[in-house]
Amino acid sequence: MRNGPSIMIAGLLGTLALAACSSKVSSGARGAGEPAPAAPAAMDAGWPAYGGDPGGMRYSPLTQISPANVRRLQVAWLFRTGELGKGVDDWNRSAFEATPILYDGTLYFTTPSTNVVAVDAASGALRWRHDSHNDNDLHYSDGVSPGVSLWIDPSGAPGTACRARIYAPTLDGRLLALDAATGKLCEDFGDRGSLDLLQGVRYHEKPDSGWRDYLVTSPPAIVDGKLILGSSVGDNRAVNLELGTVRAFDARTGRLLWSWDPIPRDPSNPAYSQWSAQGAQVTGAANAWAPLSVDSTRHLVFVPTGSASPDFFGGERPGDDRWADSVVALDADTGKLVWGRQLVHHNLWDYDVASQPTLVELTHDGRQVPAVIQATKTGFLYTLNRETGAPIFPIVEKPVLHDAVSEETPSLTQPYPVAPPALVRQGPVTAADAWGVAWLDTRACRKRIEADRSEGIFQPPSTKESIYSPGFAGGSNWGGIAFDPGRQLVIANTMNLPWLMALVPRKEMAAQMRDPQYRDWEFGRMAGTPYAMRRRAFLSGLGIPCVKPPWGTLAAVDMVHGTIKWQVPLGESPLVHLNLGMPGLGGPIITASGLVFIGASLDDRLRAFDINTGKVLWQAKLPAGGQATPMTYSIGRRQYVVIAAGGYKDASTRGDYVIAYALPE
Repeated sequence: MRNGPSIMIAGLLGTLALAACSSKVSSGARGAGEPAPAAPAAMDAGWPAYGGDPGGMRYSPLTQISPANVRRLQVAWLFRTGELGKGVDDWNRSAFEATPILYDGTLYFTTPSTNVVAVDAASGALRWRHDSHNDNDLHYSDGVSPGVSLWIDPSGAPGTACRARIYAPTLDGRLLALDAATGKLCEDFGDRGSLDLLQGVRYHEKPDSGWRDYLVTSPPAIVDGKLILGSSVGDNRAVNLELGTVRAFDARTGRLLWSWDPIPRDPSNPAYSQWSAQGAQVTGAANAWAPLSVDSTRHLVFVPTGSASPDFFGGERPGDDRWADSVVALDADTGKLVWGRQLVHHNLWDYDVASQPTLVELTHDGRQVPAVIQATKTGFLYTLNRETGAPIFPIVEKPVLHDAVSEETPSLTQPYPVAPPALVRQGPVTAADAWGVAWLDTRACRKRIEADRSEGIFQPPSTKESIYSPGFAGGSNWGGIAFDPGRQLVIANTMNLPWLMALVPRKEMAAQMRDPQYRDWEFGRMAGTPYAMRRRAFLSGLGIPCVKPPWGTLAAVDMVHGTIKWQVPLGESPLVHLNLGMPGLGGPIITASGLVFIGASLDDRLRAFDINTGKVLWQAKLPAGGQATPMTYSIGRRQYVVIAAGGYKDASTRGDYVIAYALPE
C-alpha cells in the first residue's frame, strides 16, 4: 500500500548521518552488457509519460550528454513551486516525488498538495499553475503525488481547447482534467472537469476523524481513450478496509467503463474458490498504488497489486489471497483478467508489489520476447512473457517457514525466480552481521540479534520480536527499475534495511502503546483480528542500522543471462562523506549514451553512473533531497536532465525545487 514506508522510514533515515565506516559491495557475475550502437547525436526527444513511455522503461534514446562530457553539466534553469512548508496540513508527512512529463515544449508536474504546474521546458519560466483546491485540513495517509498523465483527443482539431489534456489526481480523492495549453478545467469531463473517485470503493467518510485513508497517488495509465487508475489505501487499520478496485474511465467524459477488484467478491469468479466466503466479502485493499503500465498494441493493462488487509495477519483471509500481491494483465477493453502471476502468497510482511511493471523486448534464447519485468520489495526481479504470463526465467515454489501463531495459516511455499539472483540480503540476520560505530554499539546490536528471532525471508510474524530482512520498505520500492533495450540491462535501486516487528495480543495493545520502551515504534490496530502489530527499523541506540552497510545499492542486471553485472553502494553518509550506501527512495533513468541518472539517496545529490562499470562519472549537490525519479528530454537540440528536489519528509533536506541540467551552450 502506498503509505507503507512513508511514516516510519522518514523518522529513521535522518539518523543515519552518524555512520562513520565504509564498506564495499563486490560485483556479481558478468553478463553481456556490451555497449549499444551509438544513436544519432542531438535529436529532439521527449518524456511523455511518468515512466518515460507507457511501459515504464525509463529509457531515453538521447546521446548528447555522454560519459565523455557529463562532467560539464551545469544548472540550465531552476524553478521553485512556492510550497516549501505549505500544502497539506501535516507537511512532515508529504514529499515532492514528481517526475515531470513533456508535451509541446512544456513540462507538467504536481506539487505535494496536488496543485498542477506547467513550465517552459527550455527556460523553466512558469506558463500556468492550477490550484486544485485540495482539502489541506485533512491528514492524509500519504501526502505525495508522483505526477500527471497526458491524452490528446484524436477527434479534437489542433488548437482547440482541451484537445491535449493533463490528468492529475488530487489527495482528497478527485481526478482533474485540464487543458494542457491553459490549465483550465475541461468542463466536459466528469463534474465540470473533476471526477469523484471516492464512489464505489466502500469508502465511508468519518467527518470527525480528520483523516483520509483512500487516495490516488499515481497518475492514470492511458490506453484506447481510457484512463485507468488504482488507489492508495492506508494500511494496517483493519480487515474491512476500502476496496482496491482498478477502474477505467472514458478520457473525454469521465464515464466509468469497467472495474476490476483484485479480491473476488462473486462466486462466479474463478478465483473465488481460493477464498473463504467471509474473507472474500470482508477483506479490503489489495490495491494497486504503484503506476500501471499499458501495451497499446496488445490492448493490455499491467497492474501491480498490493497486500490484502491487514498486512501482518491473515487469519481472516485464509488461502493464497489471489489476486493480491501479483502482477496481472487486464484486457483494456473490458477489464477482464487475461493472466495473473502472484509473487507473494498469503502476504504477512507488507511485501506488496510496489513499483511499475516494466514492459520490454527481451532477448532470450536468441529471440526477441515481449516481456514484463517486475521488481519487488523482496529484492527479486520476476521476468514474464507479456502475452501469456509464463516465466521467461523459471519460477520455483520453495518451502518456507510456517510456524505461525495458532490463528494463522501461512503458505507452505513461496515463488522464487531461478534468475536473476536476489538484489538484497534475504538470509537470517546473525550475530556476525552486527555493526556499529564503536565496540559498545556493535556489542549491543549483537546482543539484540541473539535475543530476537531471525530465520530468513518469509518467517511468519510472531508475538516474539523478530528481525525481517528485507524490511517492508524493500528491496525495490516505488522508484522501480530502468531498462536499456540495446544493452539488455536492468538498473535497480534497492535497500538493505532490516526491520523489527511483533504481533501484539489485542488485550496488550494499550499497555504497550503507553510503555516507554516502545515510544519510537509504529503501532497498527489491525481491527477485526486477534492482534495488533508494532514495528520499527532495526537501529542501534545511536540511531544507526544494526547491520553492516551498504544499506542502499545500485545494480546493473544482465537480462540476457539473468546475472548481476555490477552492484555498488549508493549514497554517502551526510556528515562524514563516506560511500556507505544509504537507504533511498526514487528510481533511475538510462540514456542511450550509456549513462544512468539517479537521485534517491539521502545525501542530497544527483549522480550519473557509467552503465557498463557502475562508476560515478558526475554528481551535483542539490539544494534539497532528490527523492524523485529524474527525466530527460531535448529541445532545440539541447538535452536537459530534470529532477524534483523536495526532500523526503523528515529524512532529507526539504525544498520546492525543480532543477534542469544541461551542457554549456
